[in-house]
Amino acid sequence: MFWPFAWGLTMAAYDQRMPVATYLPCLAECLFAAFIIRSSACTVNDIFDRNFDAQVQRTKNRPLPSGRISVKAASVYLLGQYLIGVSFFCSTMHDLALQLALFQLVPLFGIYPLMKRLTNWPQAWLGVAMNFGFVTAWVSQNSPSNNFLIVVVMMGCWCWTMMYDTIYACQDIQDDVKAGVHSSAIAFGSWIRPMLFLFGLTFFSAFLVAGALNHHGPAYYVISIGGLGIHLAWQCLTVDLDSPKSCWDNFQSNGTLGLVIWGGILVDYLYSCSRP
Repeated sequence: MFWPFAWGLTMAAYDQRMPVATYLPCLAECLFAAFIIRSSACTVNDIFDRNFDAQVQRTKNRPLPSGRISVKAASVYLLGQYLIGVSFFCSTMHDLALQLALFQLVPLFGIYPLMKRLTNWPQAWLGVAMNFGFVTAWVSQNSPSNNFLIVVVMMGCWCWTMMYDTIYACQDIQDDVKAGVHSSAIAFGSWIRPMLFLFGLTFFSAFLVAGALNHHGPAYYVISIGGLGIHLAWQCLTVDLDSPKSCWDNFQSNGTLGLVIWGGILVDYLYSCSRP
């Protein structure tokens, strides 16, 4: 959740030659924004999915399906999370950026659990919800309008989420079929691996184009793009879709991938700050 925020902020900082003293507090704000959005998203998802989770071996012992926490208590907790999130965004963002942040906080993630009941592509909605922080972070810095850059990056991010969350869904594919939960892993069937390759290739291509659109330098292409290509190739070649442990380890590794991409953008930004 944090990485799209960090990517959007750092690309905007690079674009504007933002002073580091301004950048660091903004980065801290992005970190908290990602935390409160993710935590509330997990809560609302667990409330909606408690009956499904009770039928899945991996999730049946979670607090709600196991009965350790009541729906009422979870709902009160969720309202508290929303109150903190709304207060934080209202105090740190303004105008369009504020509207975008609130849109991601409540409706984007509030609707996601319903998608599992309505479509075989719930990950398609999640791909927008998980990465919307890029748009918010970019807009919050009043960066010169570059709508095409936003579209390209969001397309790449969407494919990234489609890739890693399809792998994640492969852990529970048998239980999900029995419980009636929809997922891209079920929809793709025997085409899962080719689709993962397609999503990864589009993700890579989108960030290659985004670098050109934002006029990034060598550090971005060596660290961010080079690291992205190597990591995606490793994922596609090593993940065992029939092994829940392999799927989980592969899914978890995408946090490292987010760090690698941010690292290249950050080095590029810091180098630009050092130039006269």
